[in-house]
Amino acid sequence: MPTRRHLGLLAAAALAAPATAQEGPITLVVPFTPGTGMDILARLFAPWMQQKLEHPVVIDNRAGASGNIGTQAVGRANPDGRTLLVQANTFVTNVPLFTPAPYDALRGFTPIILLTEGDLVLCTHPDVPATGARELAELSKRQPLDYASPGIGTPQHLAMALFAQEARIDLNHIPYRGSAPAVQDLIGKRVHAMAMPVTTALPLAAEGRLRMLATGGTRRTASAPAIPTFAEAGYPGVQVGFWYPVLGPPGMAPALVARFNSILNAWLQEPETAARLRQQGMSPVGGTPALLADRIRDDLTRWTRVIREAKITAE
Repeated sequence: MPTRRHLGLLAAAALAAPATAQEGPITLVVPFTPGTGMDILARLFAPWMQQKLEHPVVIDNRAGASGNIGTQAVGRANPDGRTLLVQANTFVTNVPLFTPAPYDALRGFTPIILLTEGDLVLCTHPDVPATGARELAELSKRQPLDYASPGIGTPQHLAMALFAQEARIDLNHIPYRGSAPAVQDLIGKRVHAMAMPVTTALPLAAEGRLRMLATGGTRRTASAPAIPTFAEAGYPGVQVGFWYPVLGPPGMAPALVARFNSILNAWLQEPETAARLRQQGMSPVGGTPALLADRIRDDLTRWTRVIREAKITAE
């Protein structure tokens, strides 16, 4: 989280910046359907942005091709600050998944801010005789295990692929069309395991319909403090979750970037924001555009290795 002094410097830079845009409506392109995580997030901060910019802020759900349609549209947009992209970390993983790559994640966009992040948790149905990630790995060596995901290349799929690589085990992937049927088949005991957002797993675990084994953060999740991390289970390389950035077209003026970054950092500092994000299983991050650029670069390197080693493709 950025410090108050840091936010003050960002705000000063933004106020000193020339007004080179925002002379009309601002469009937040969400490259997925309404109700998805990034859509919910965009609708949370859009009113704040509209108030601070004193111009309409509209949300454009431009879904299709695993998010690539809306993402490519922003990559080709005028860098005047009137078109921004609200994305998820699939923005990075889509690059090695598709051949040819749909865009250049490092140079094809202007990083603005890393808004939020959240953890994934490894779950099984209660009949699986494993209470931890290491026990599940050992069980997989004695019997075939199937895991579900909302689709090929989703963070849930890649989390399990990384776990399998780090544990040096074989797991059979069963992709579904969306989270709901995948979760339903897990609790219906038609698959053995699945990675899912902690907020999805918590109520089901409380009802005894699934068991949570390990979370993918660098520290234990605040909403599930009894569940160890993968690192605690002996798999420090399994850091898995989801994160949501805001990006612009390539070539945006630094003054515009500073202005948007300052406005959104201020929103993240609002007391109500953390509570509303927590309800969605997210934690505020914030910081500089450079912080987001580093996350994109690091994740691209890491997930390219995982995807190629597992021979995963979007086709």
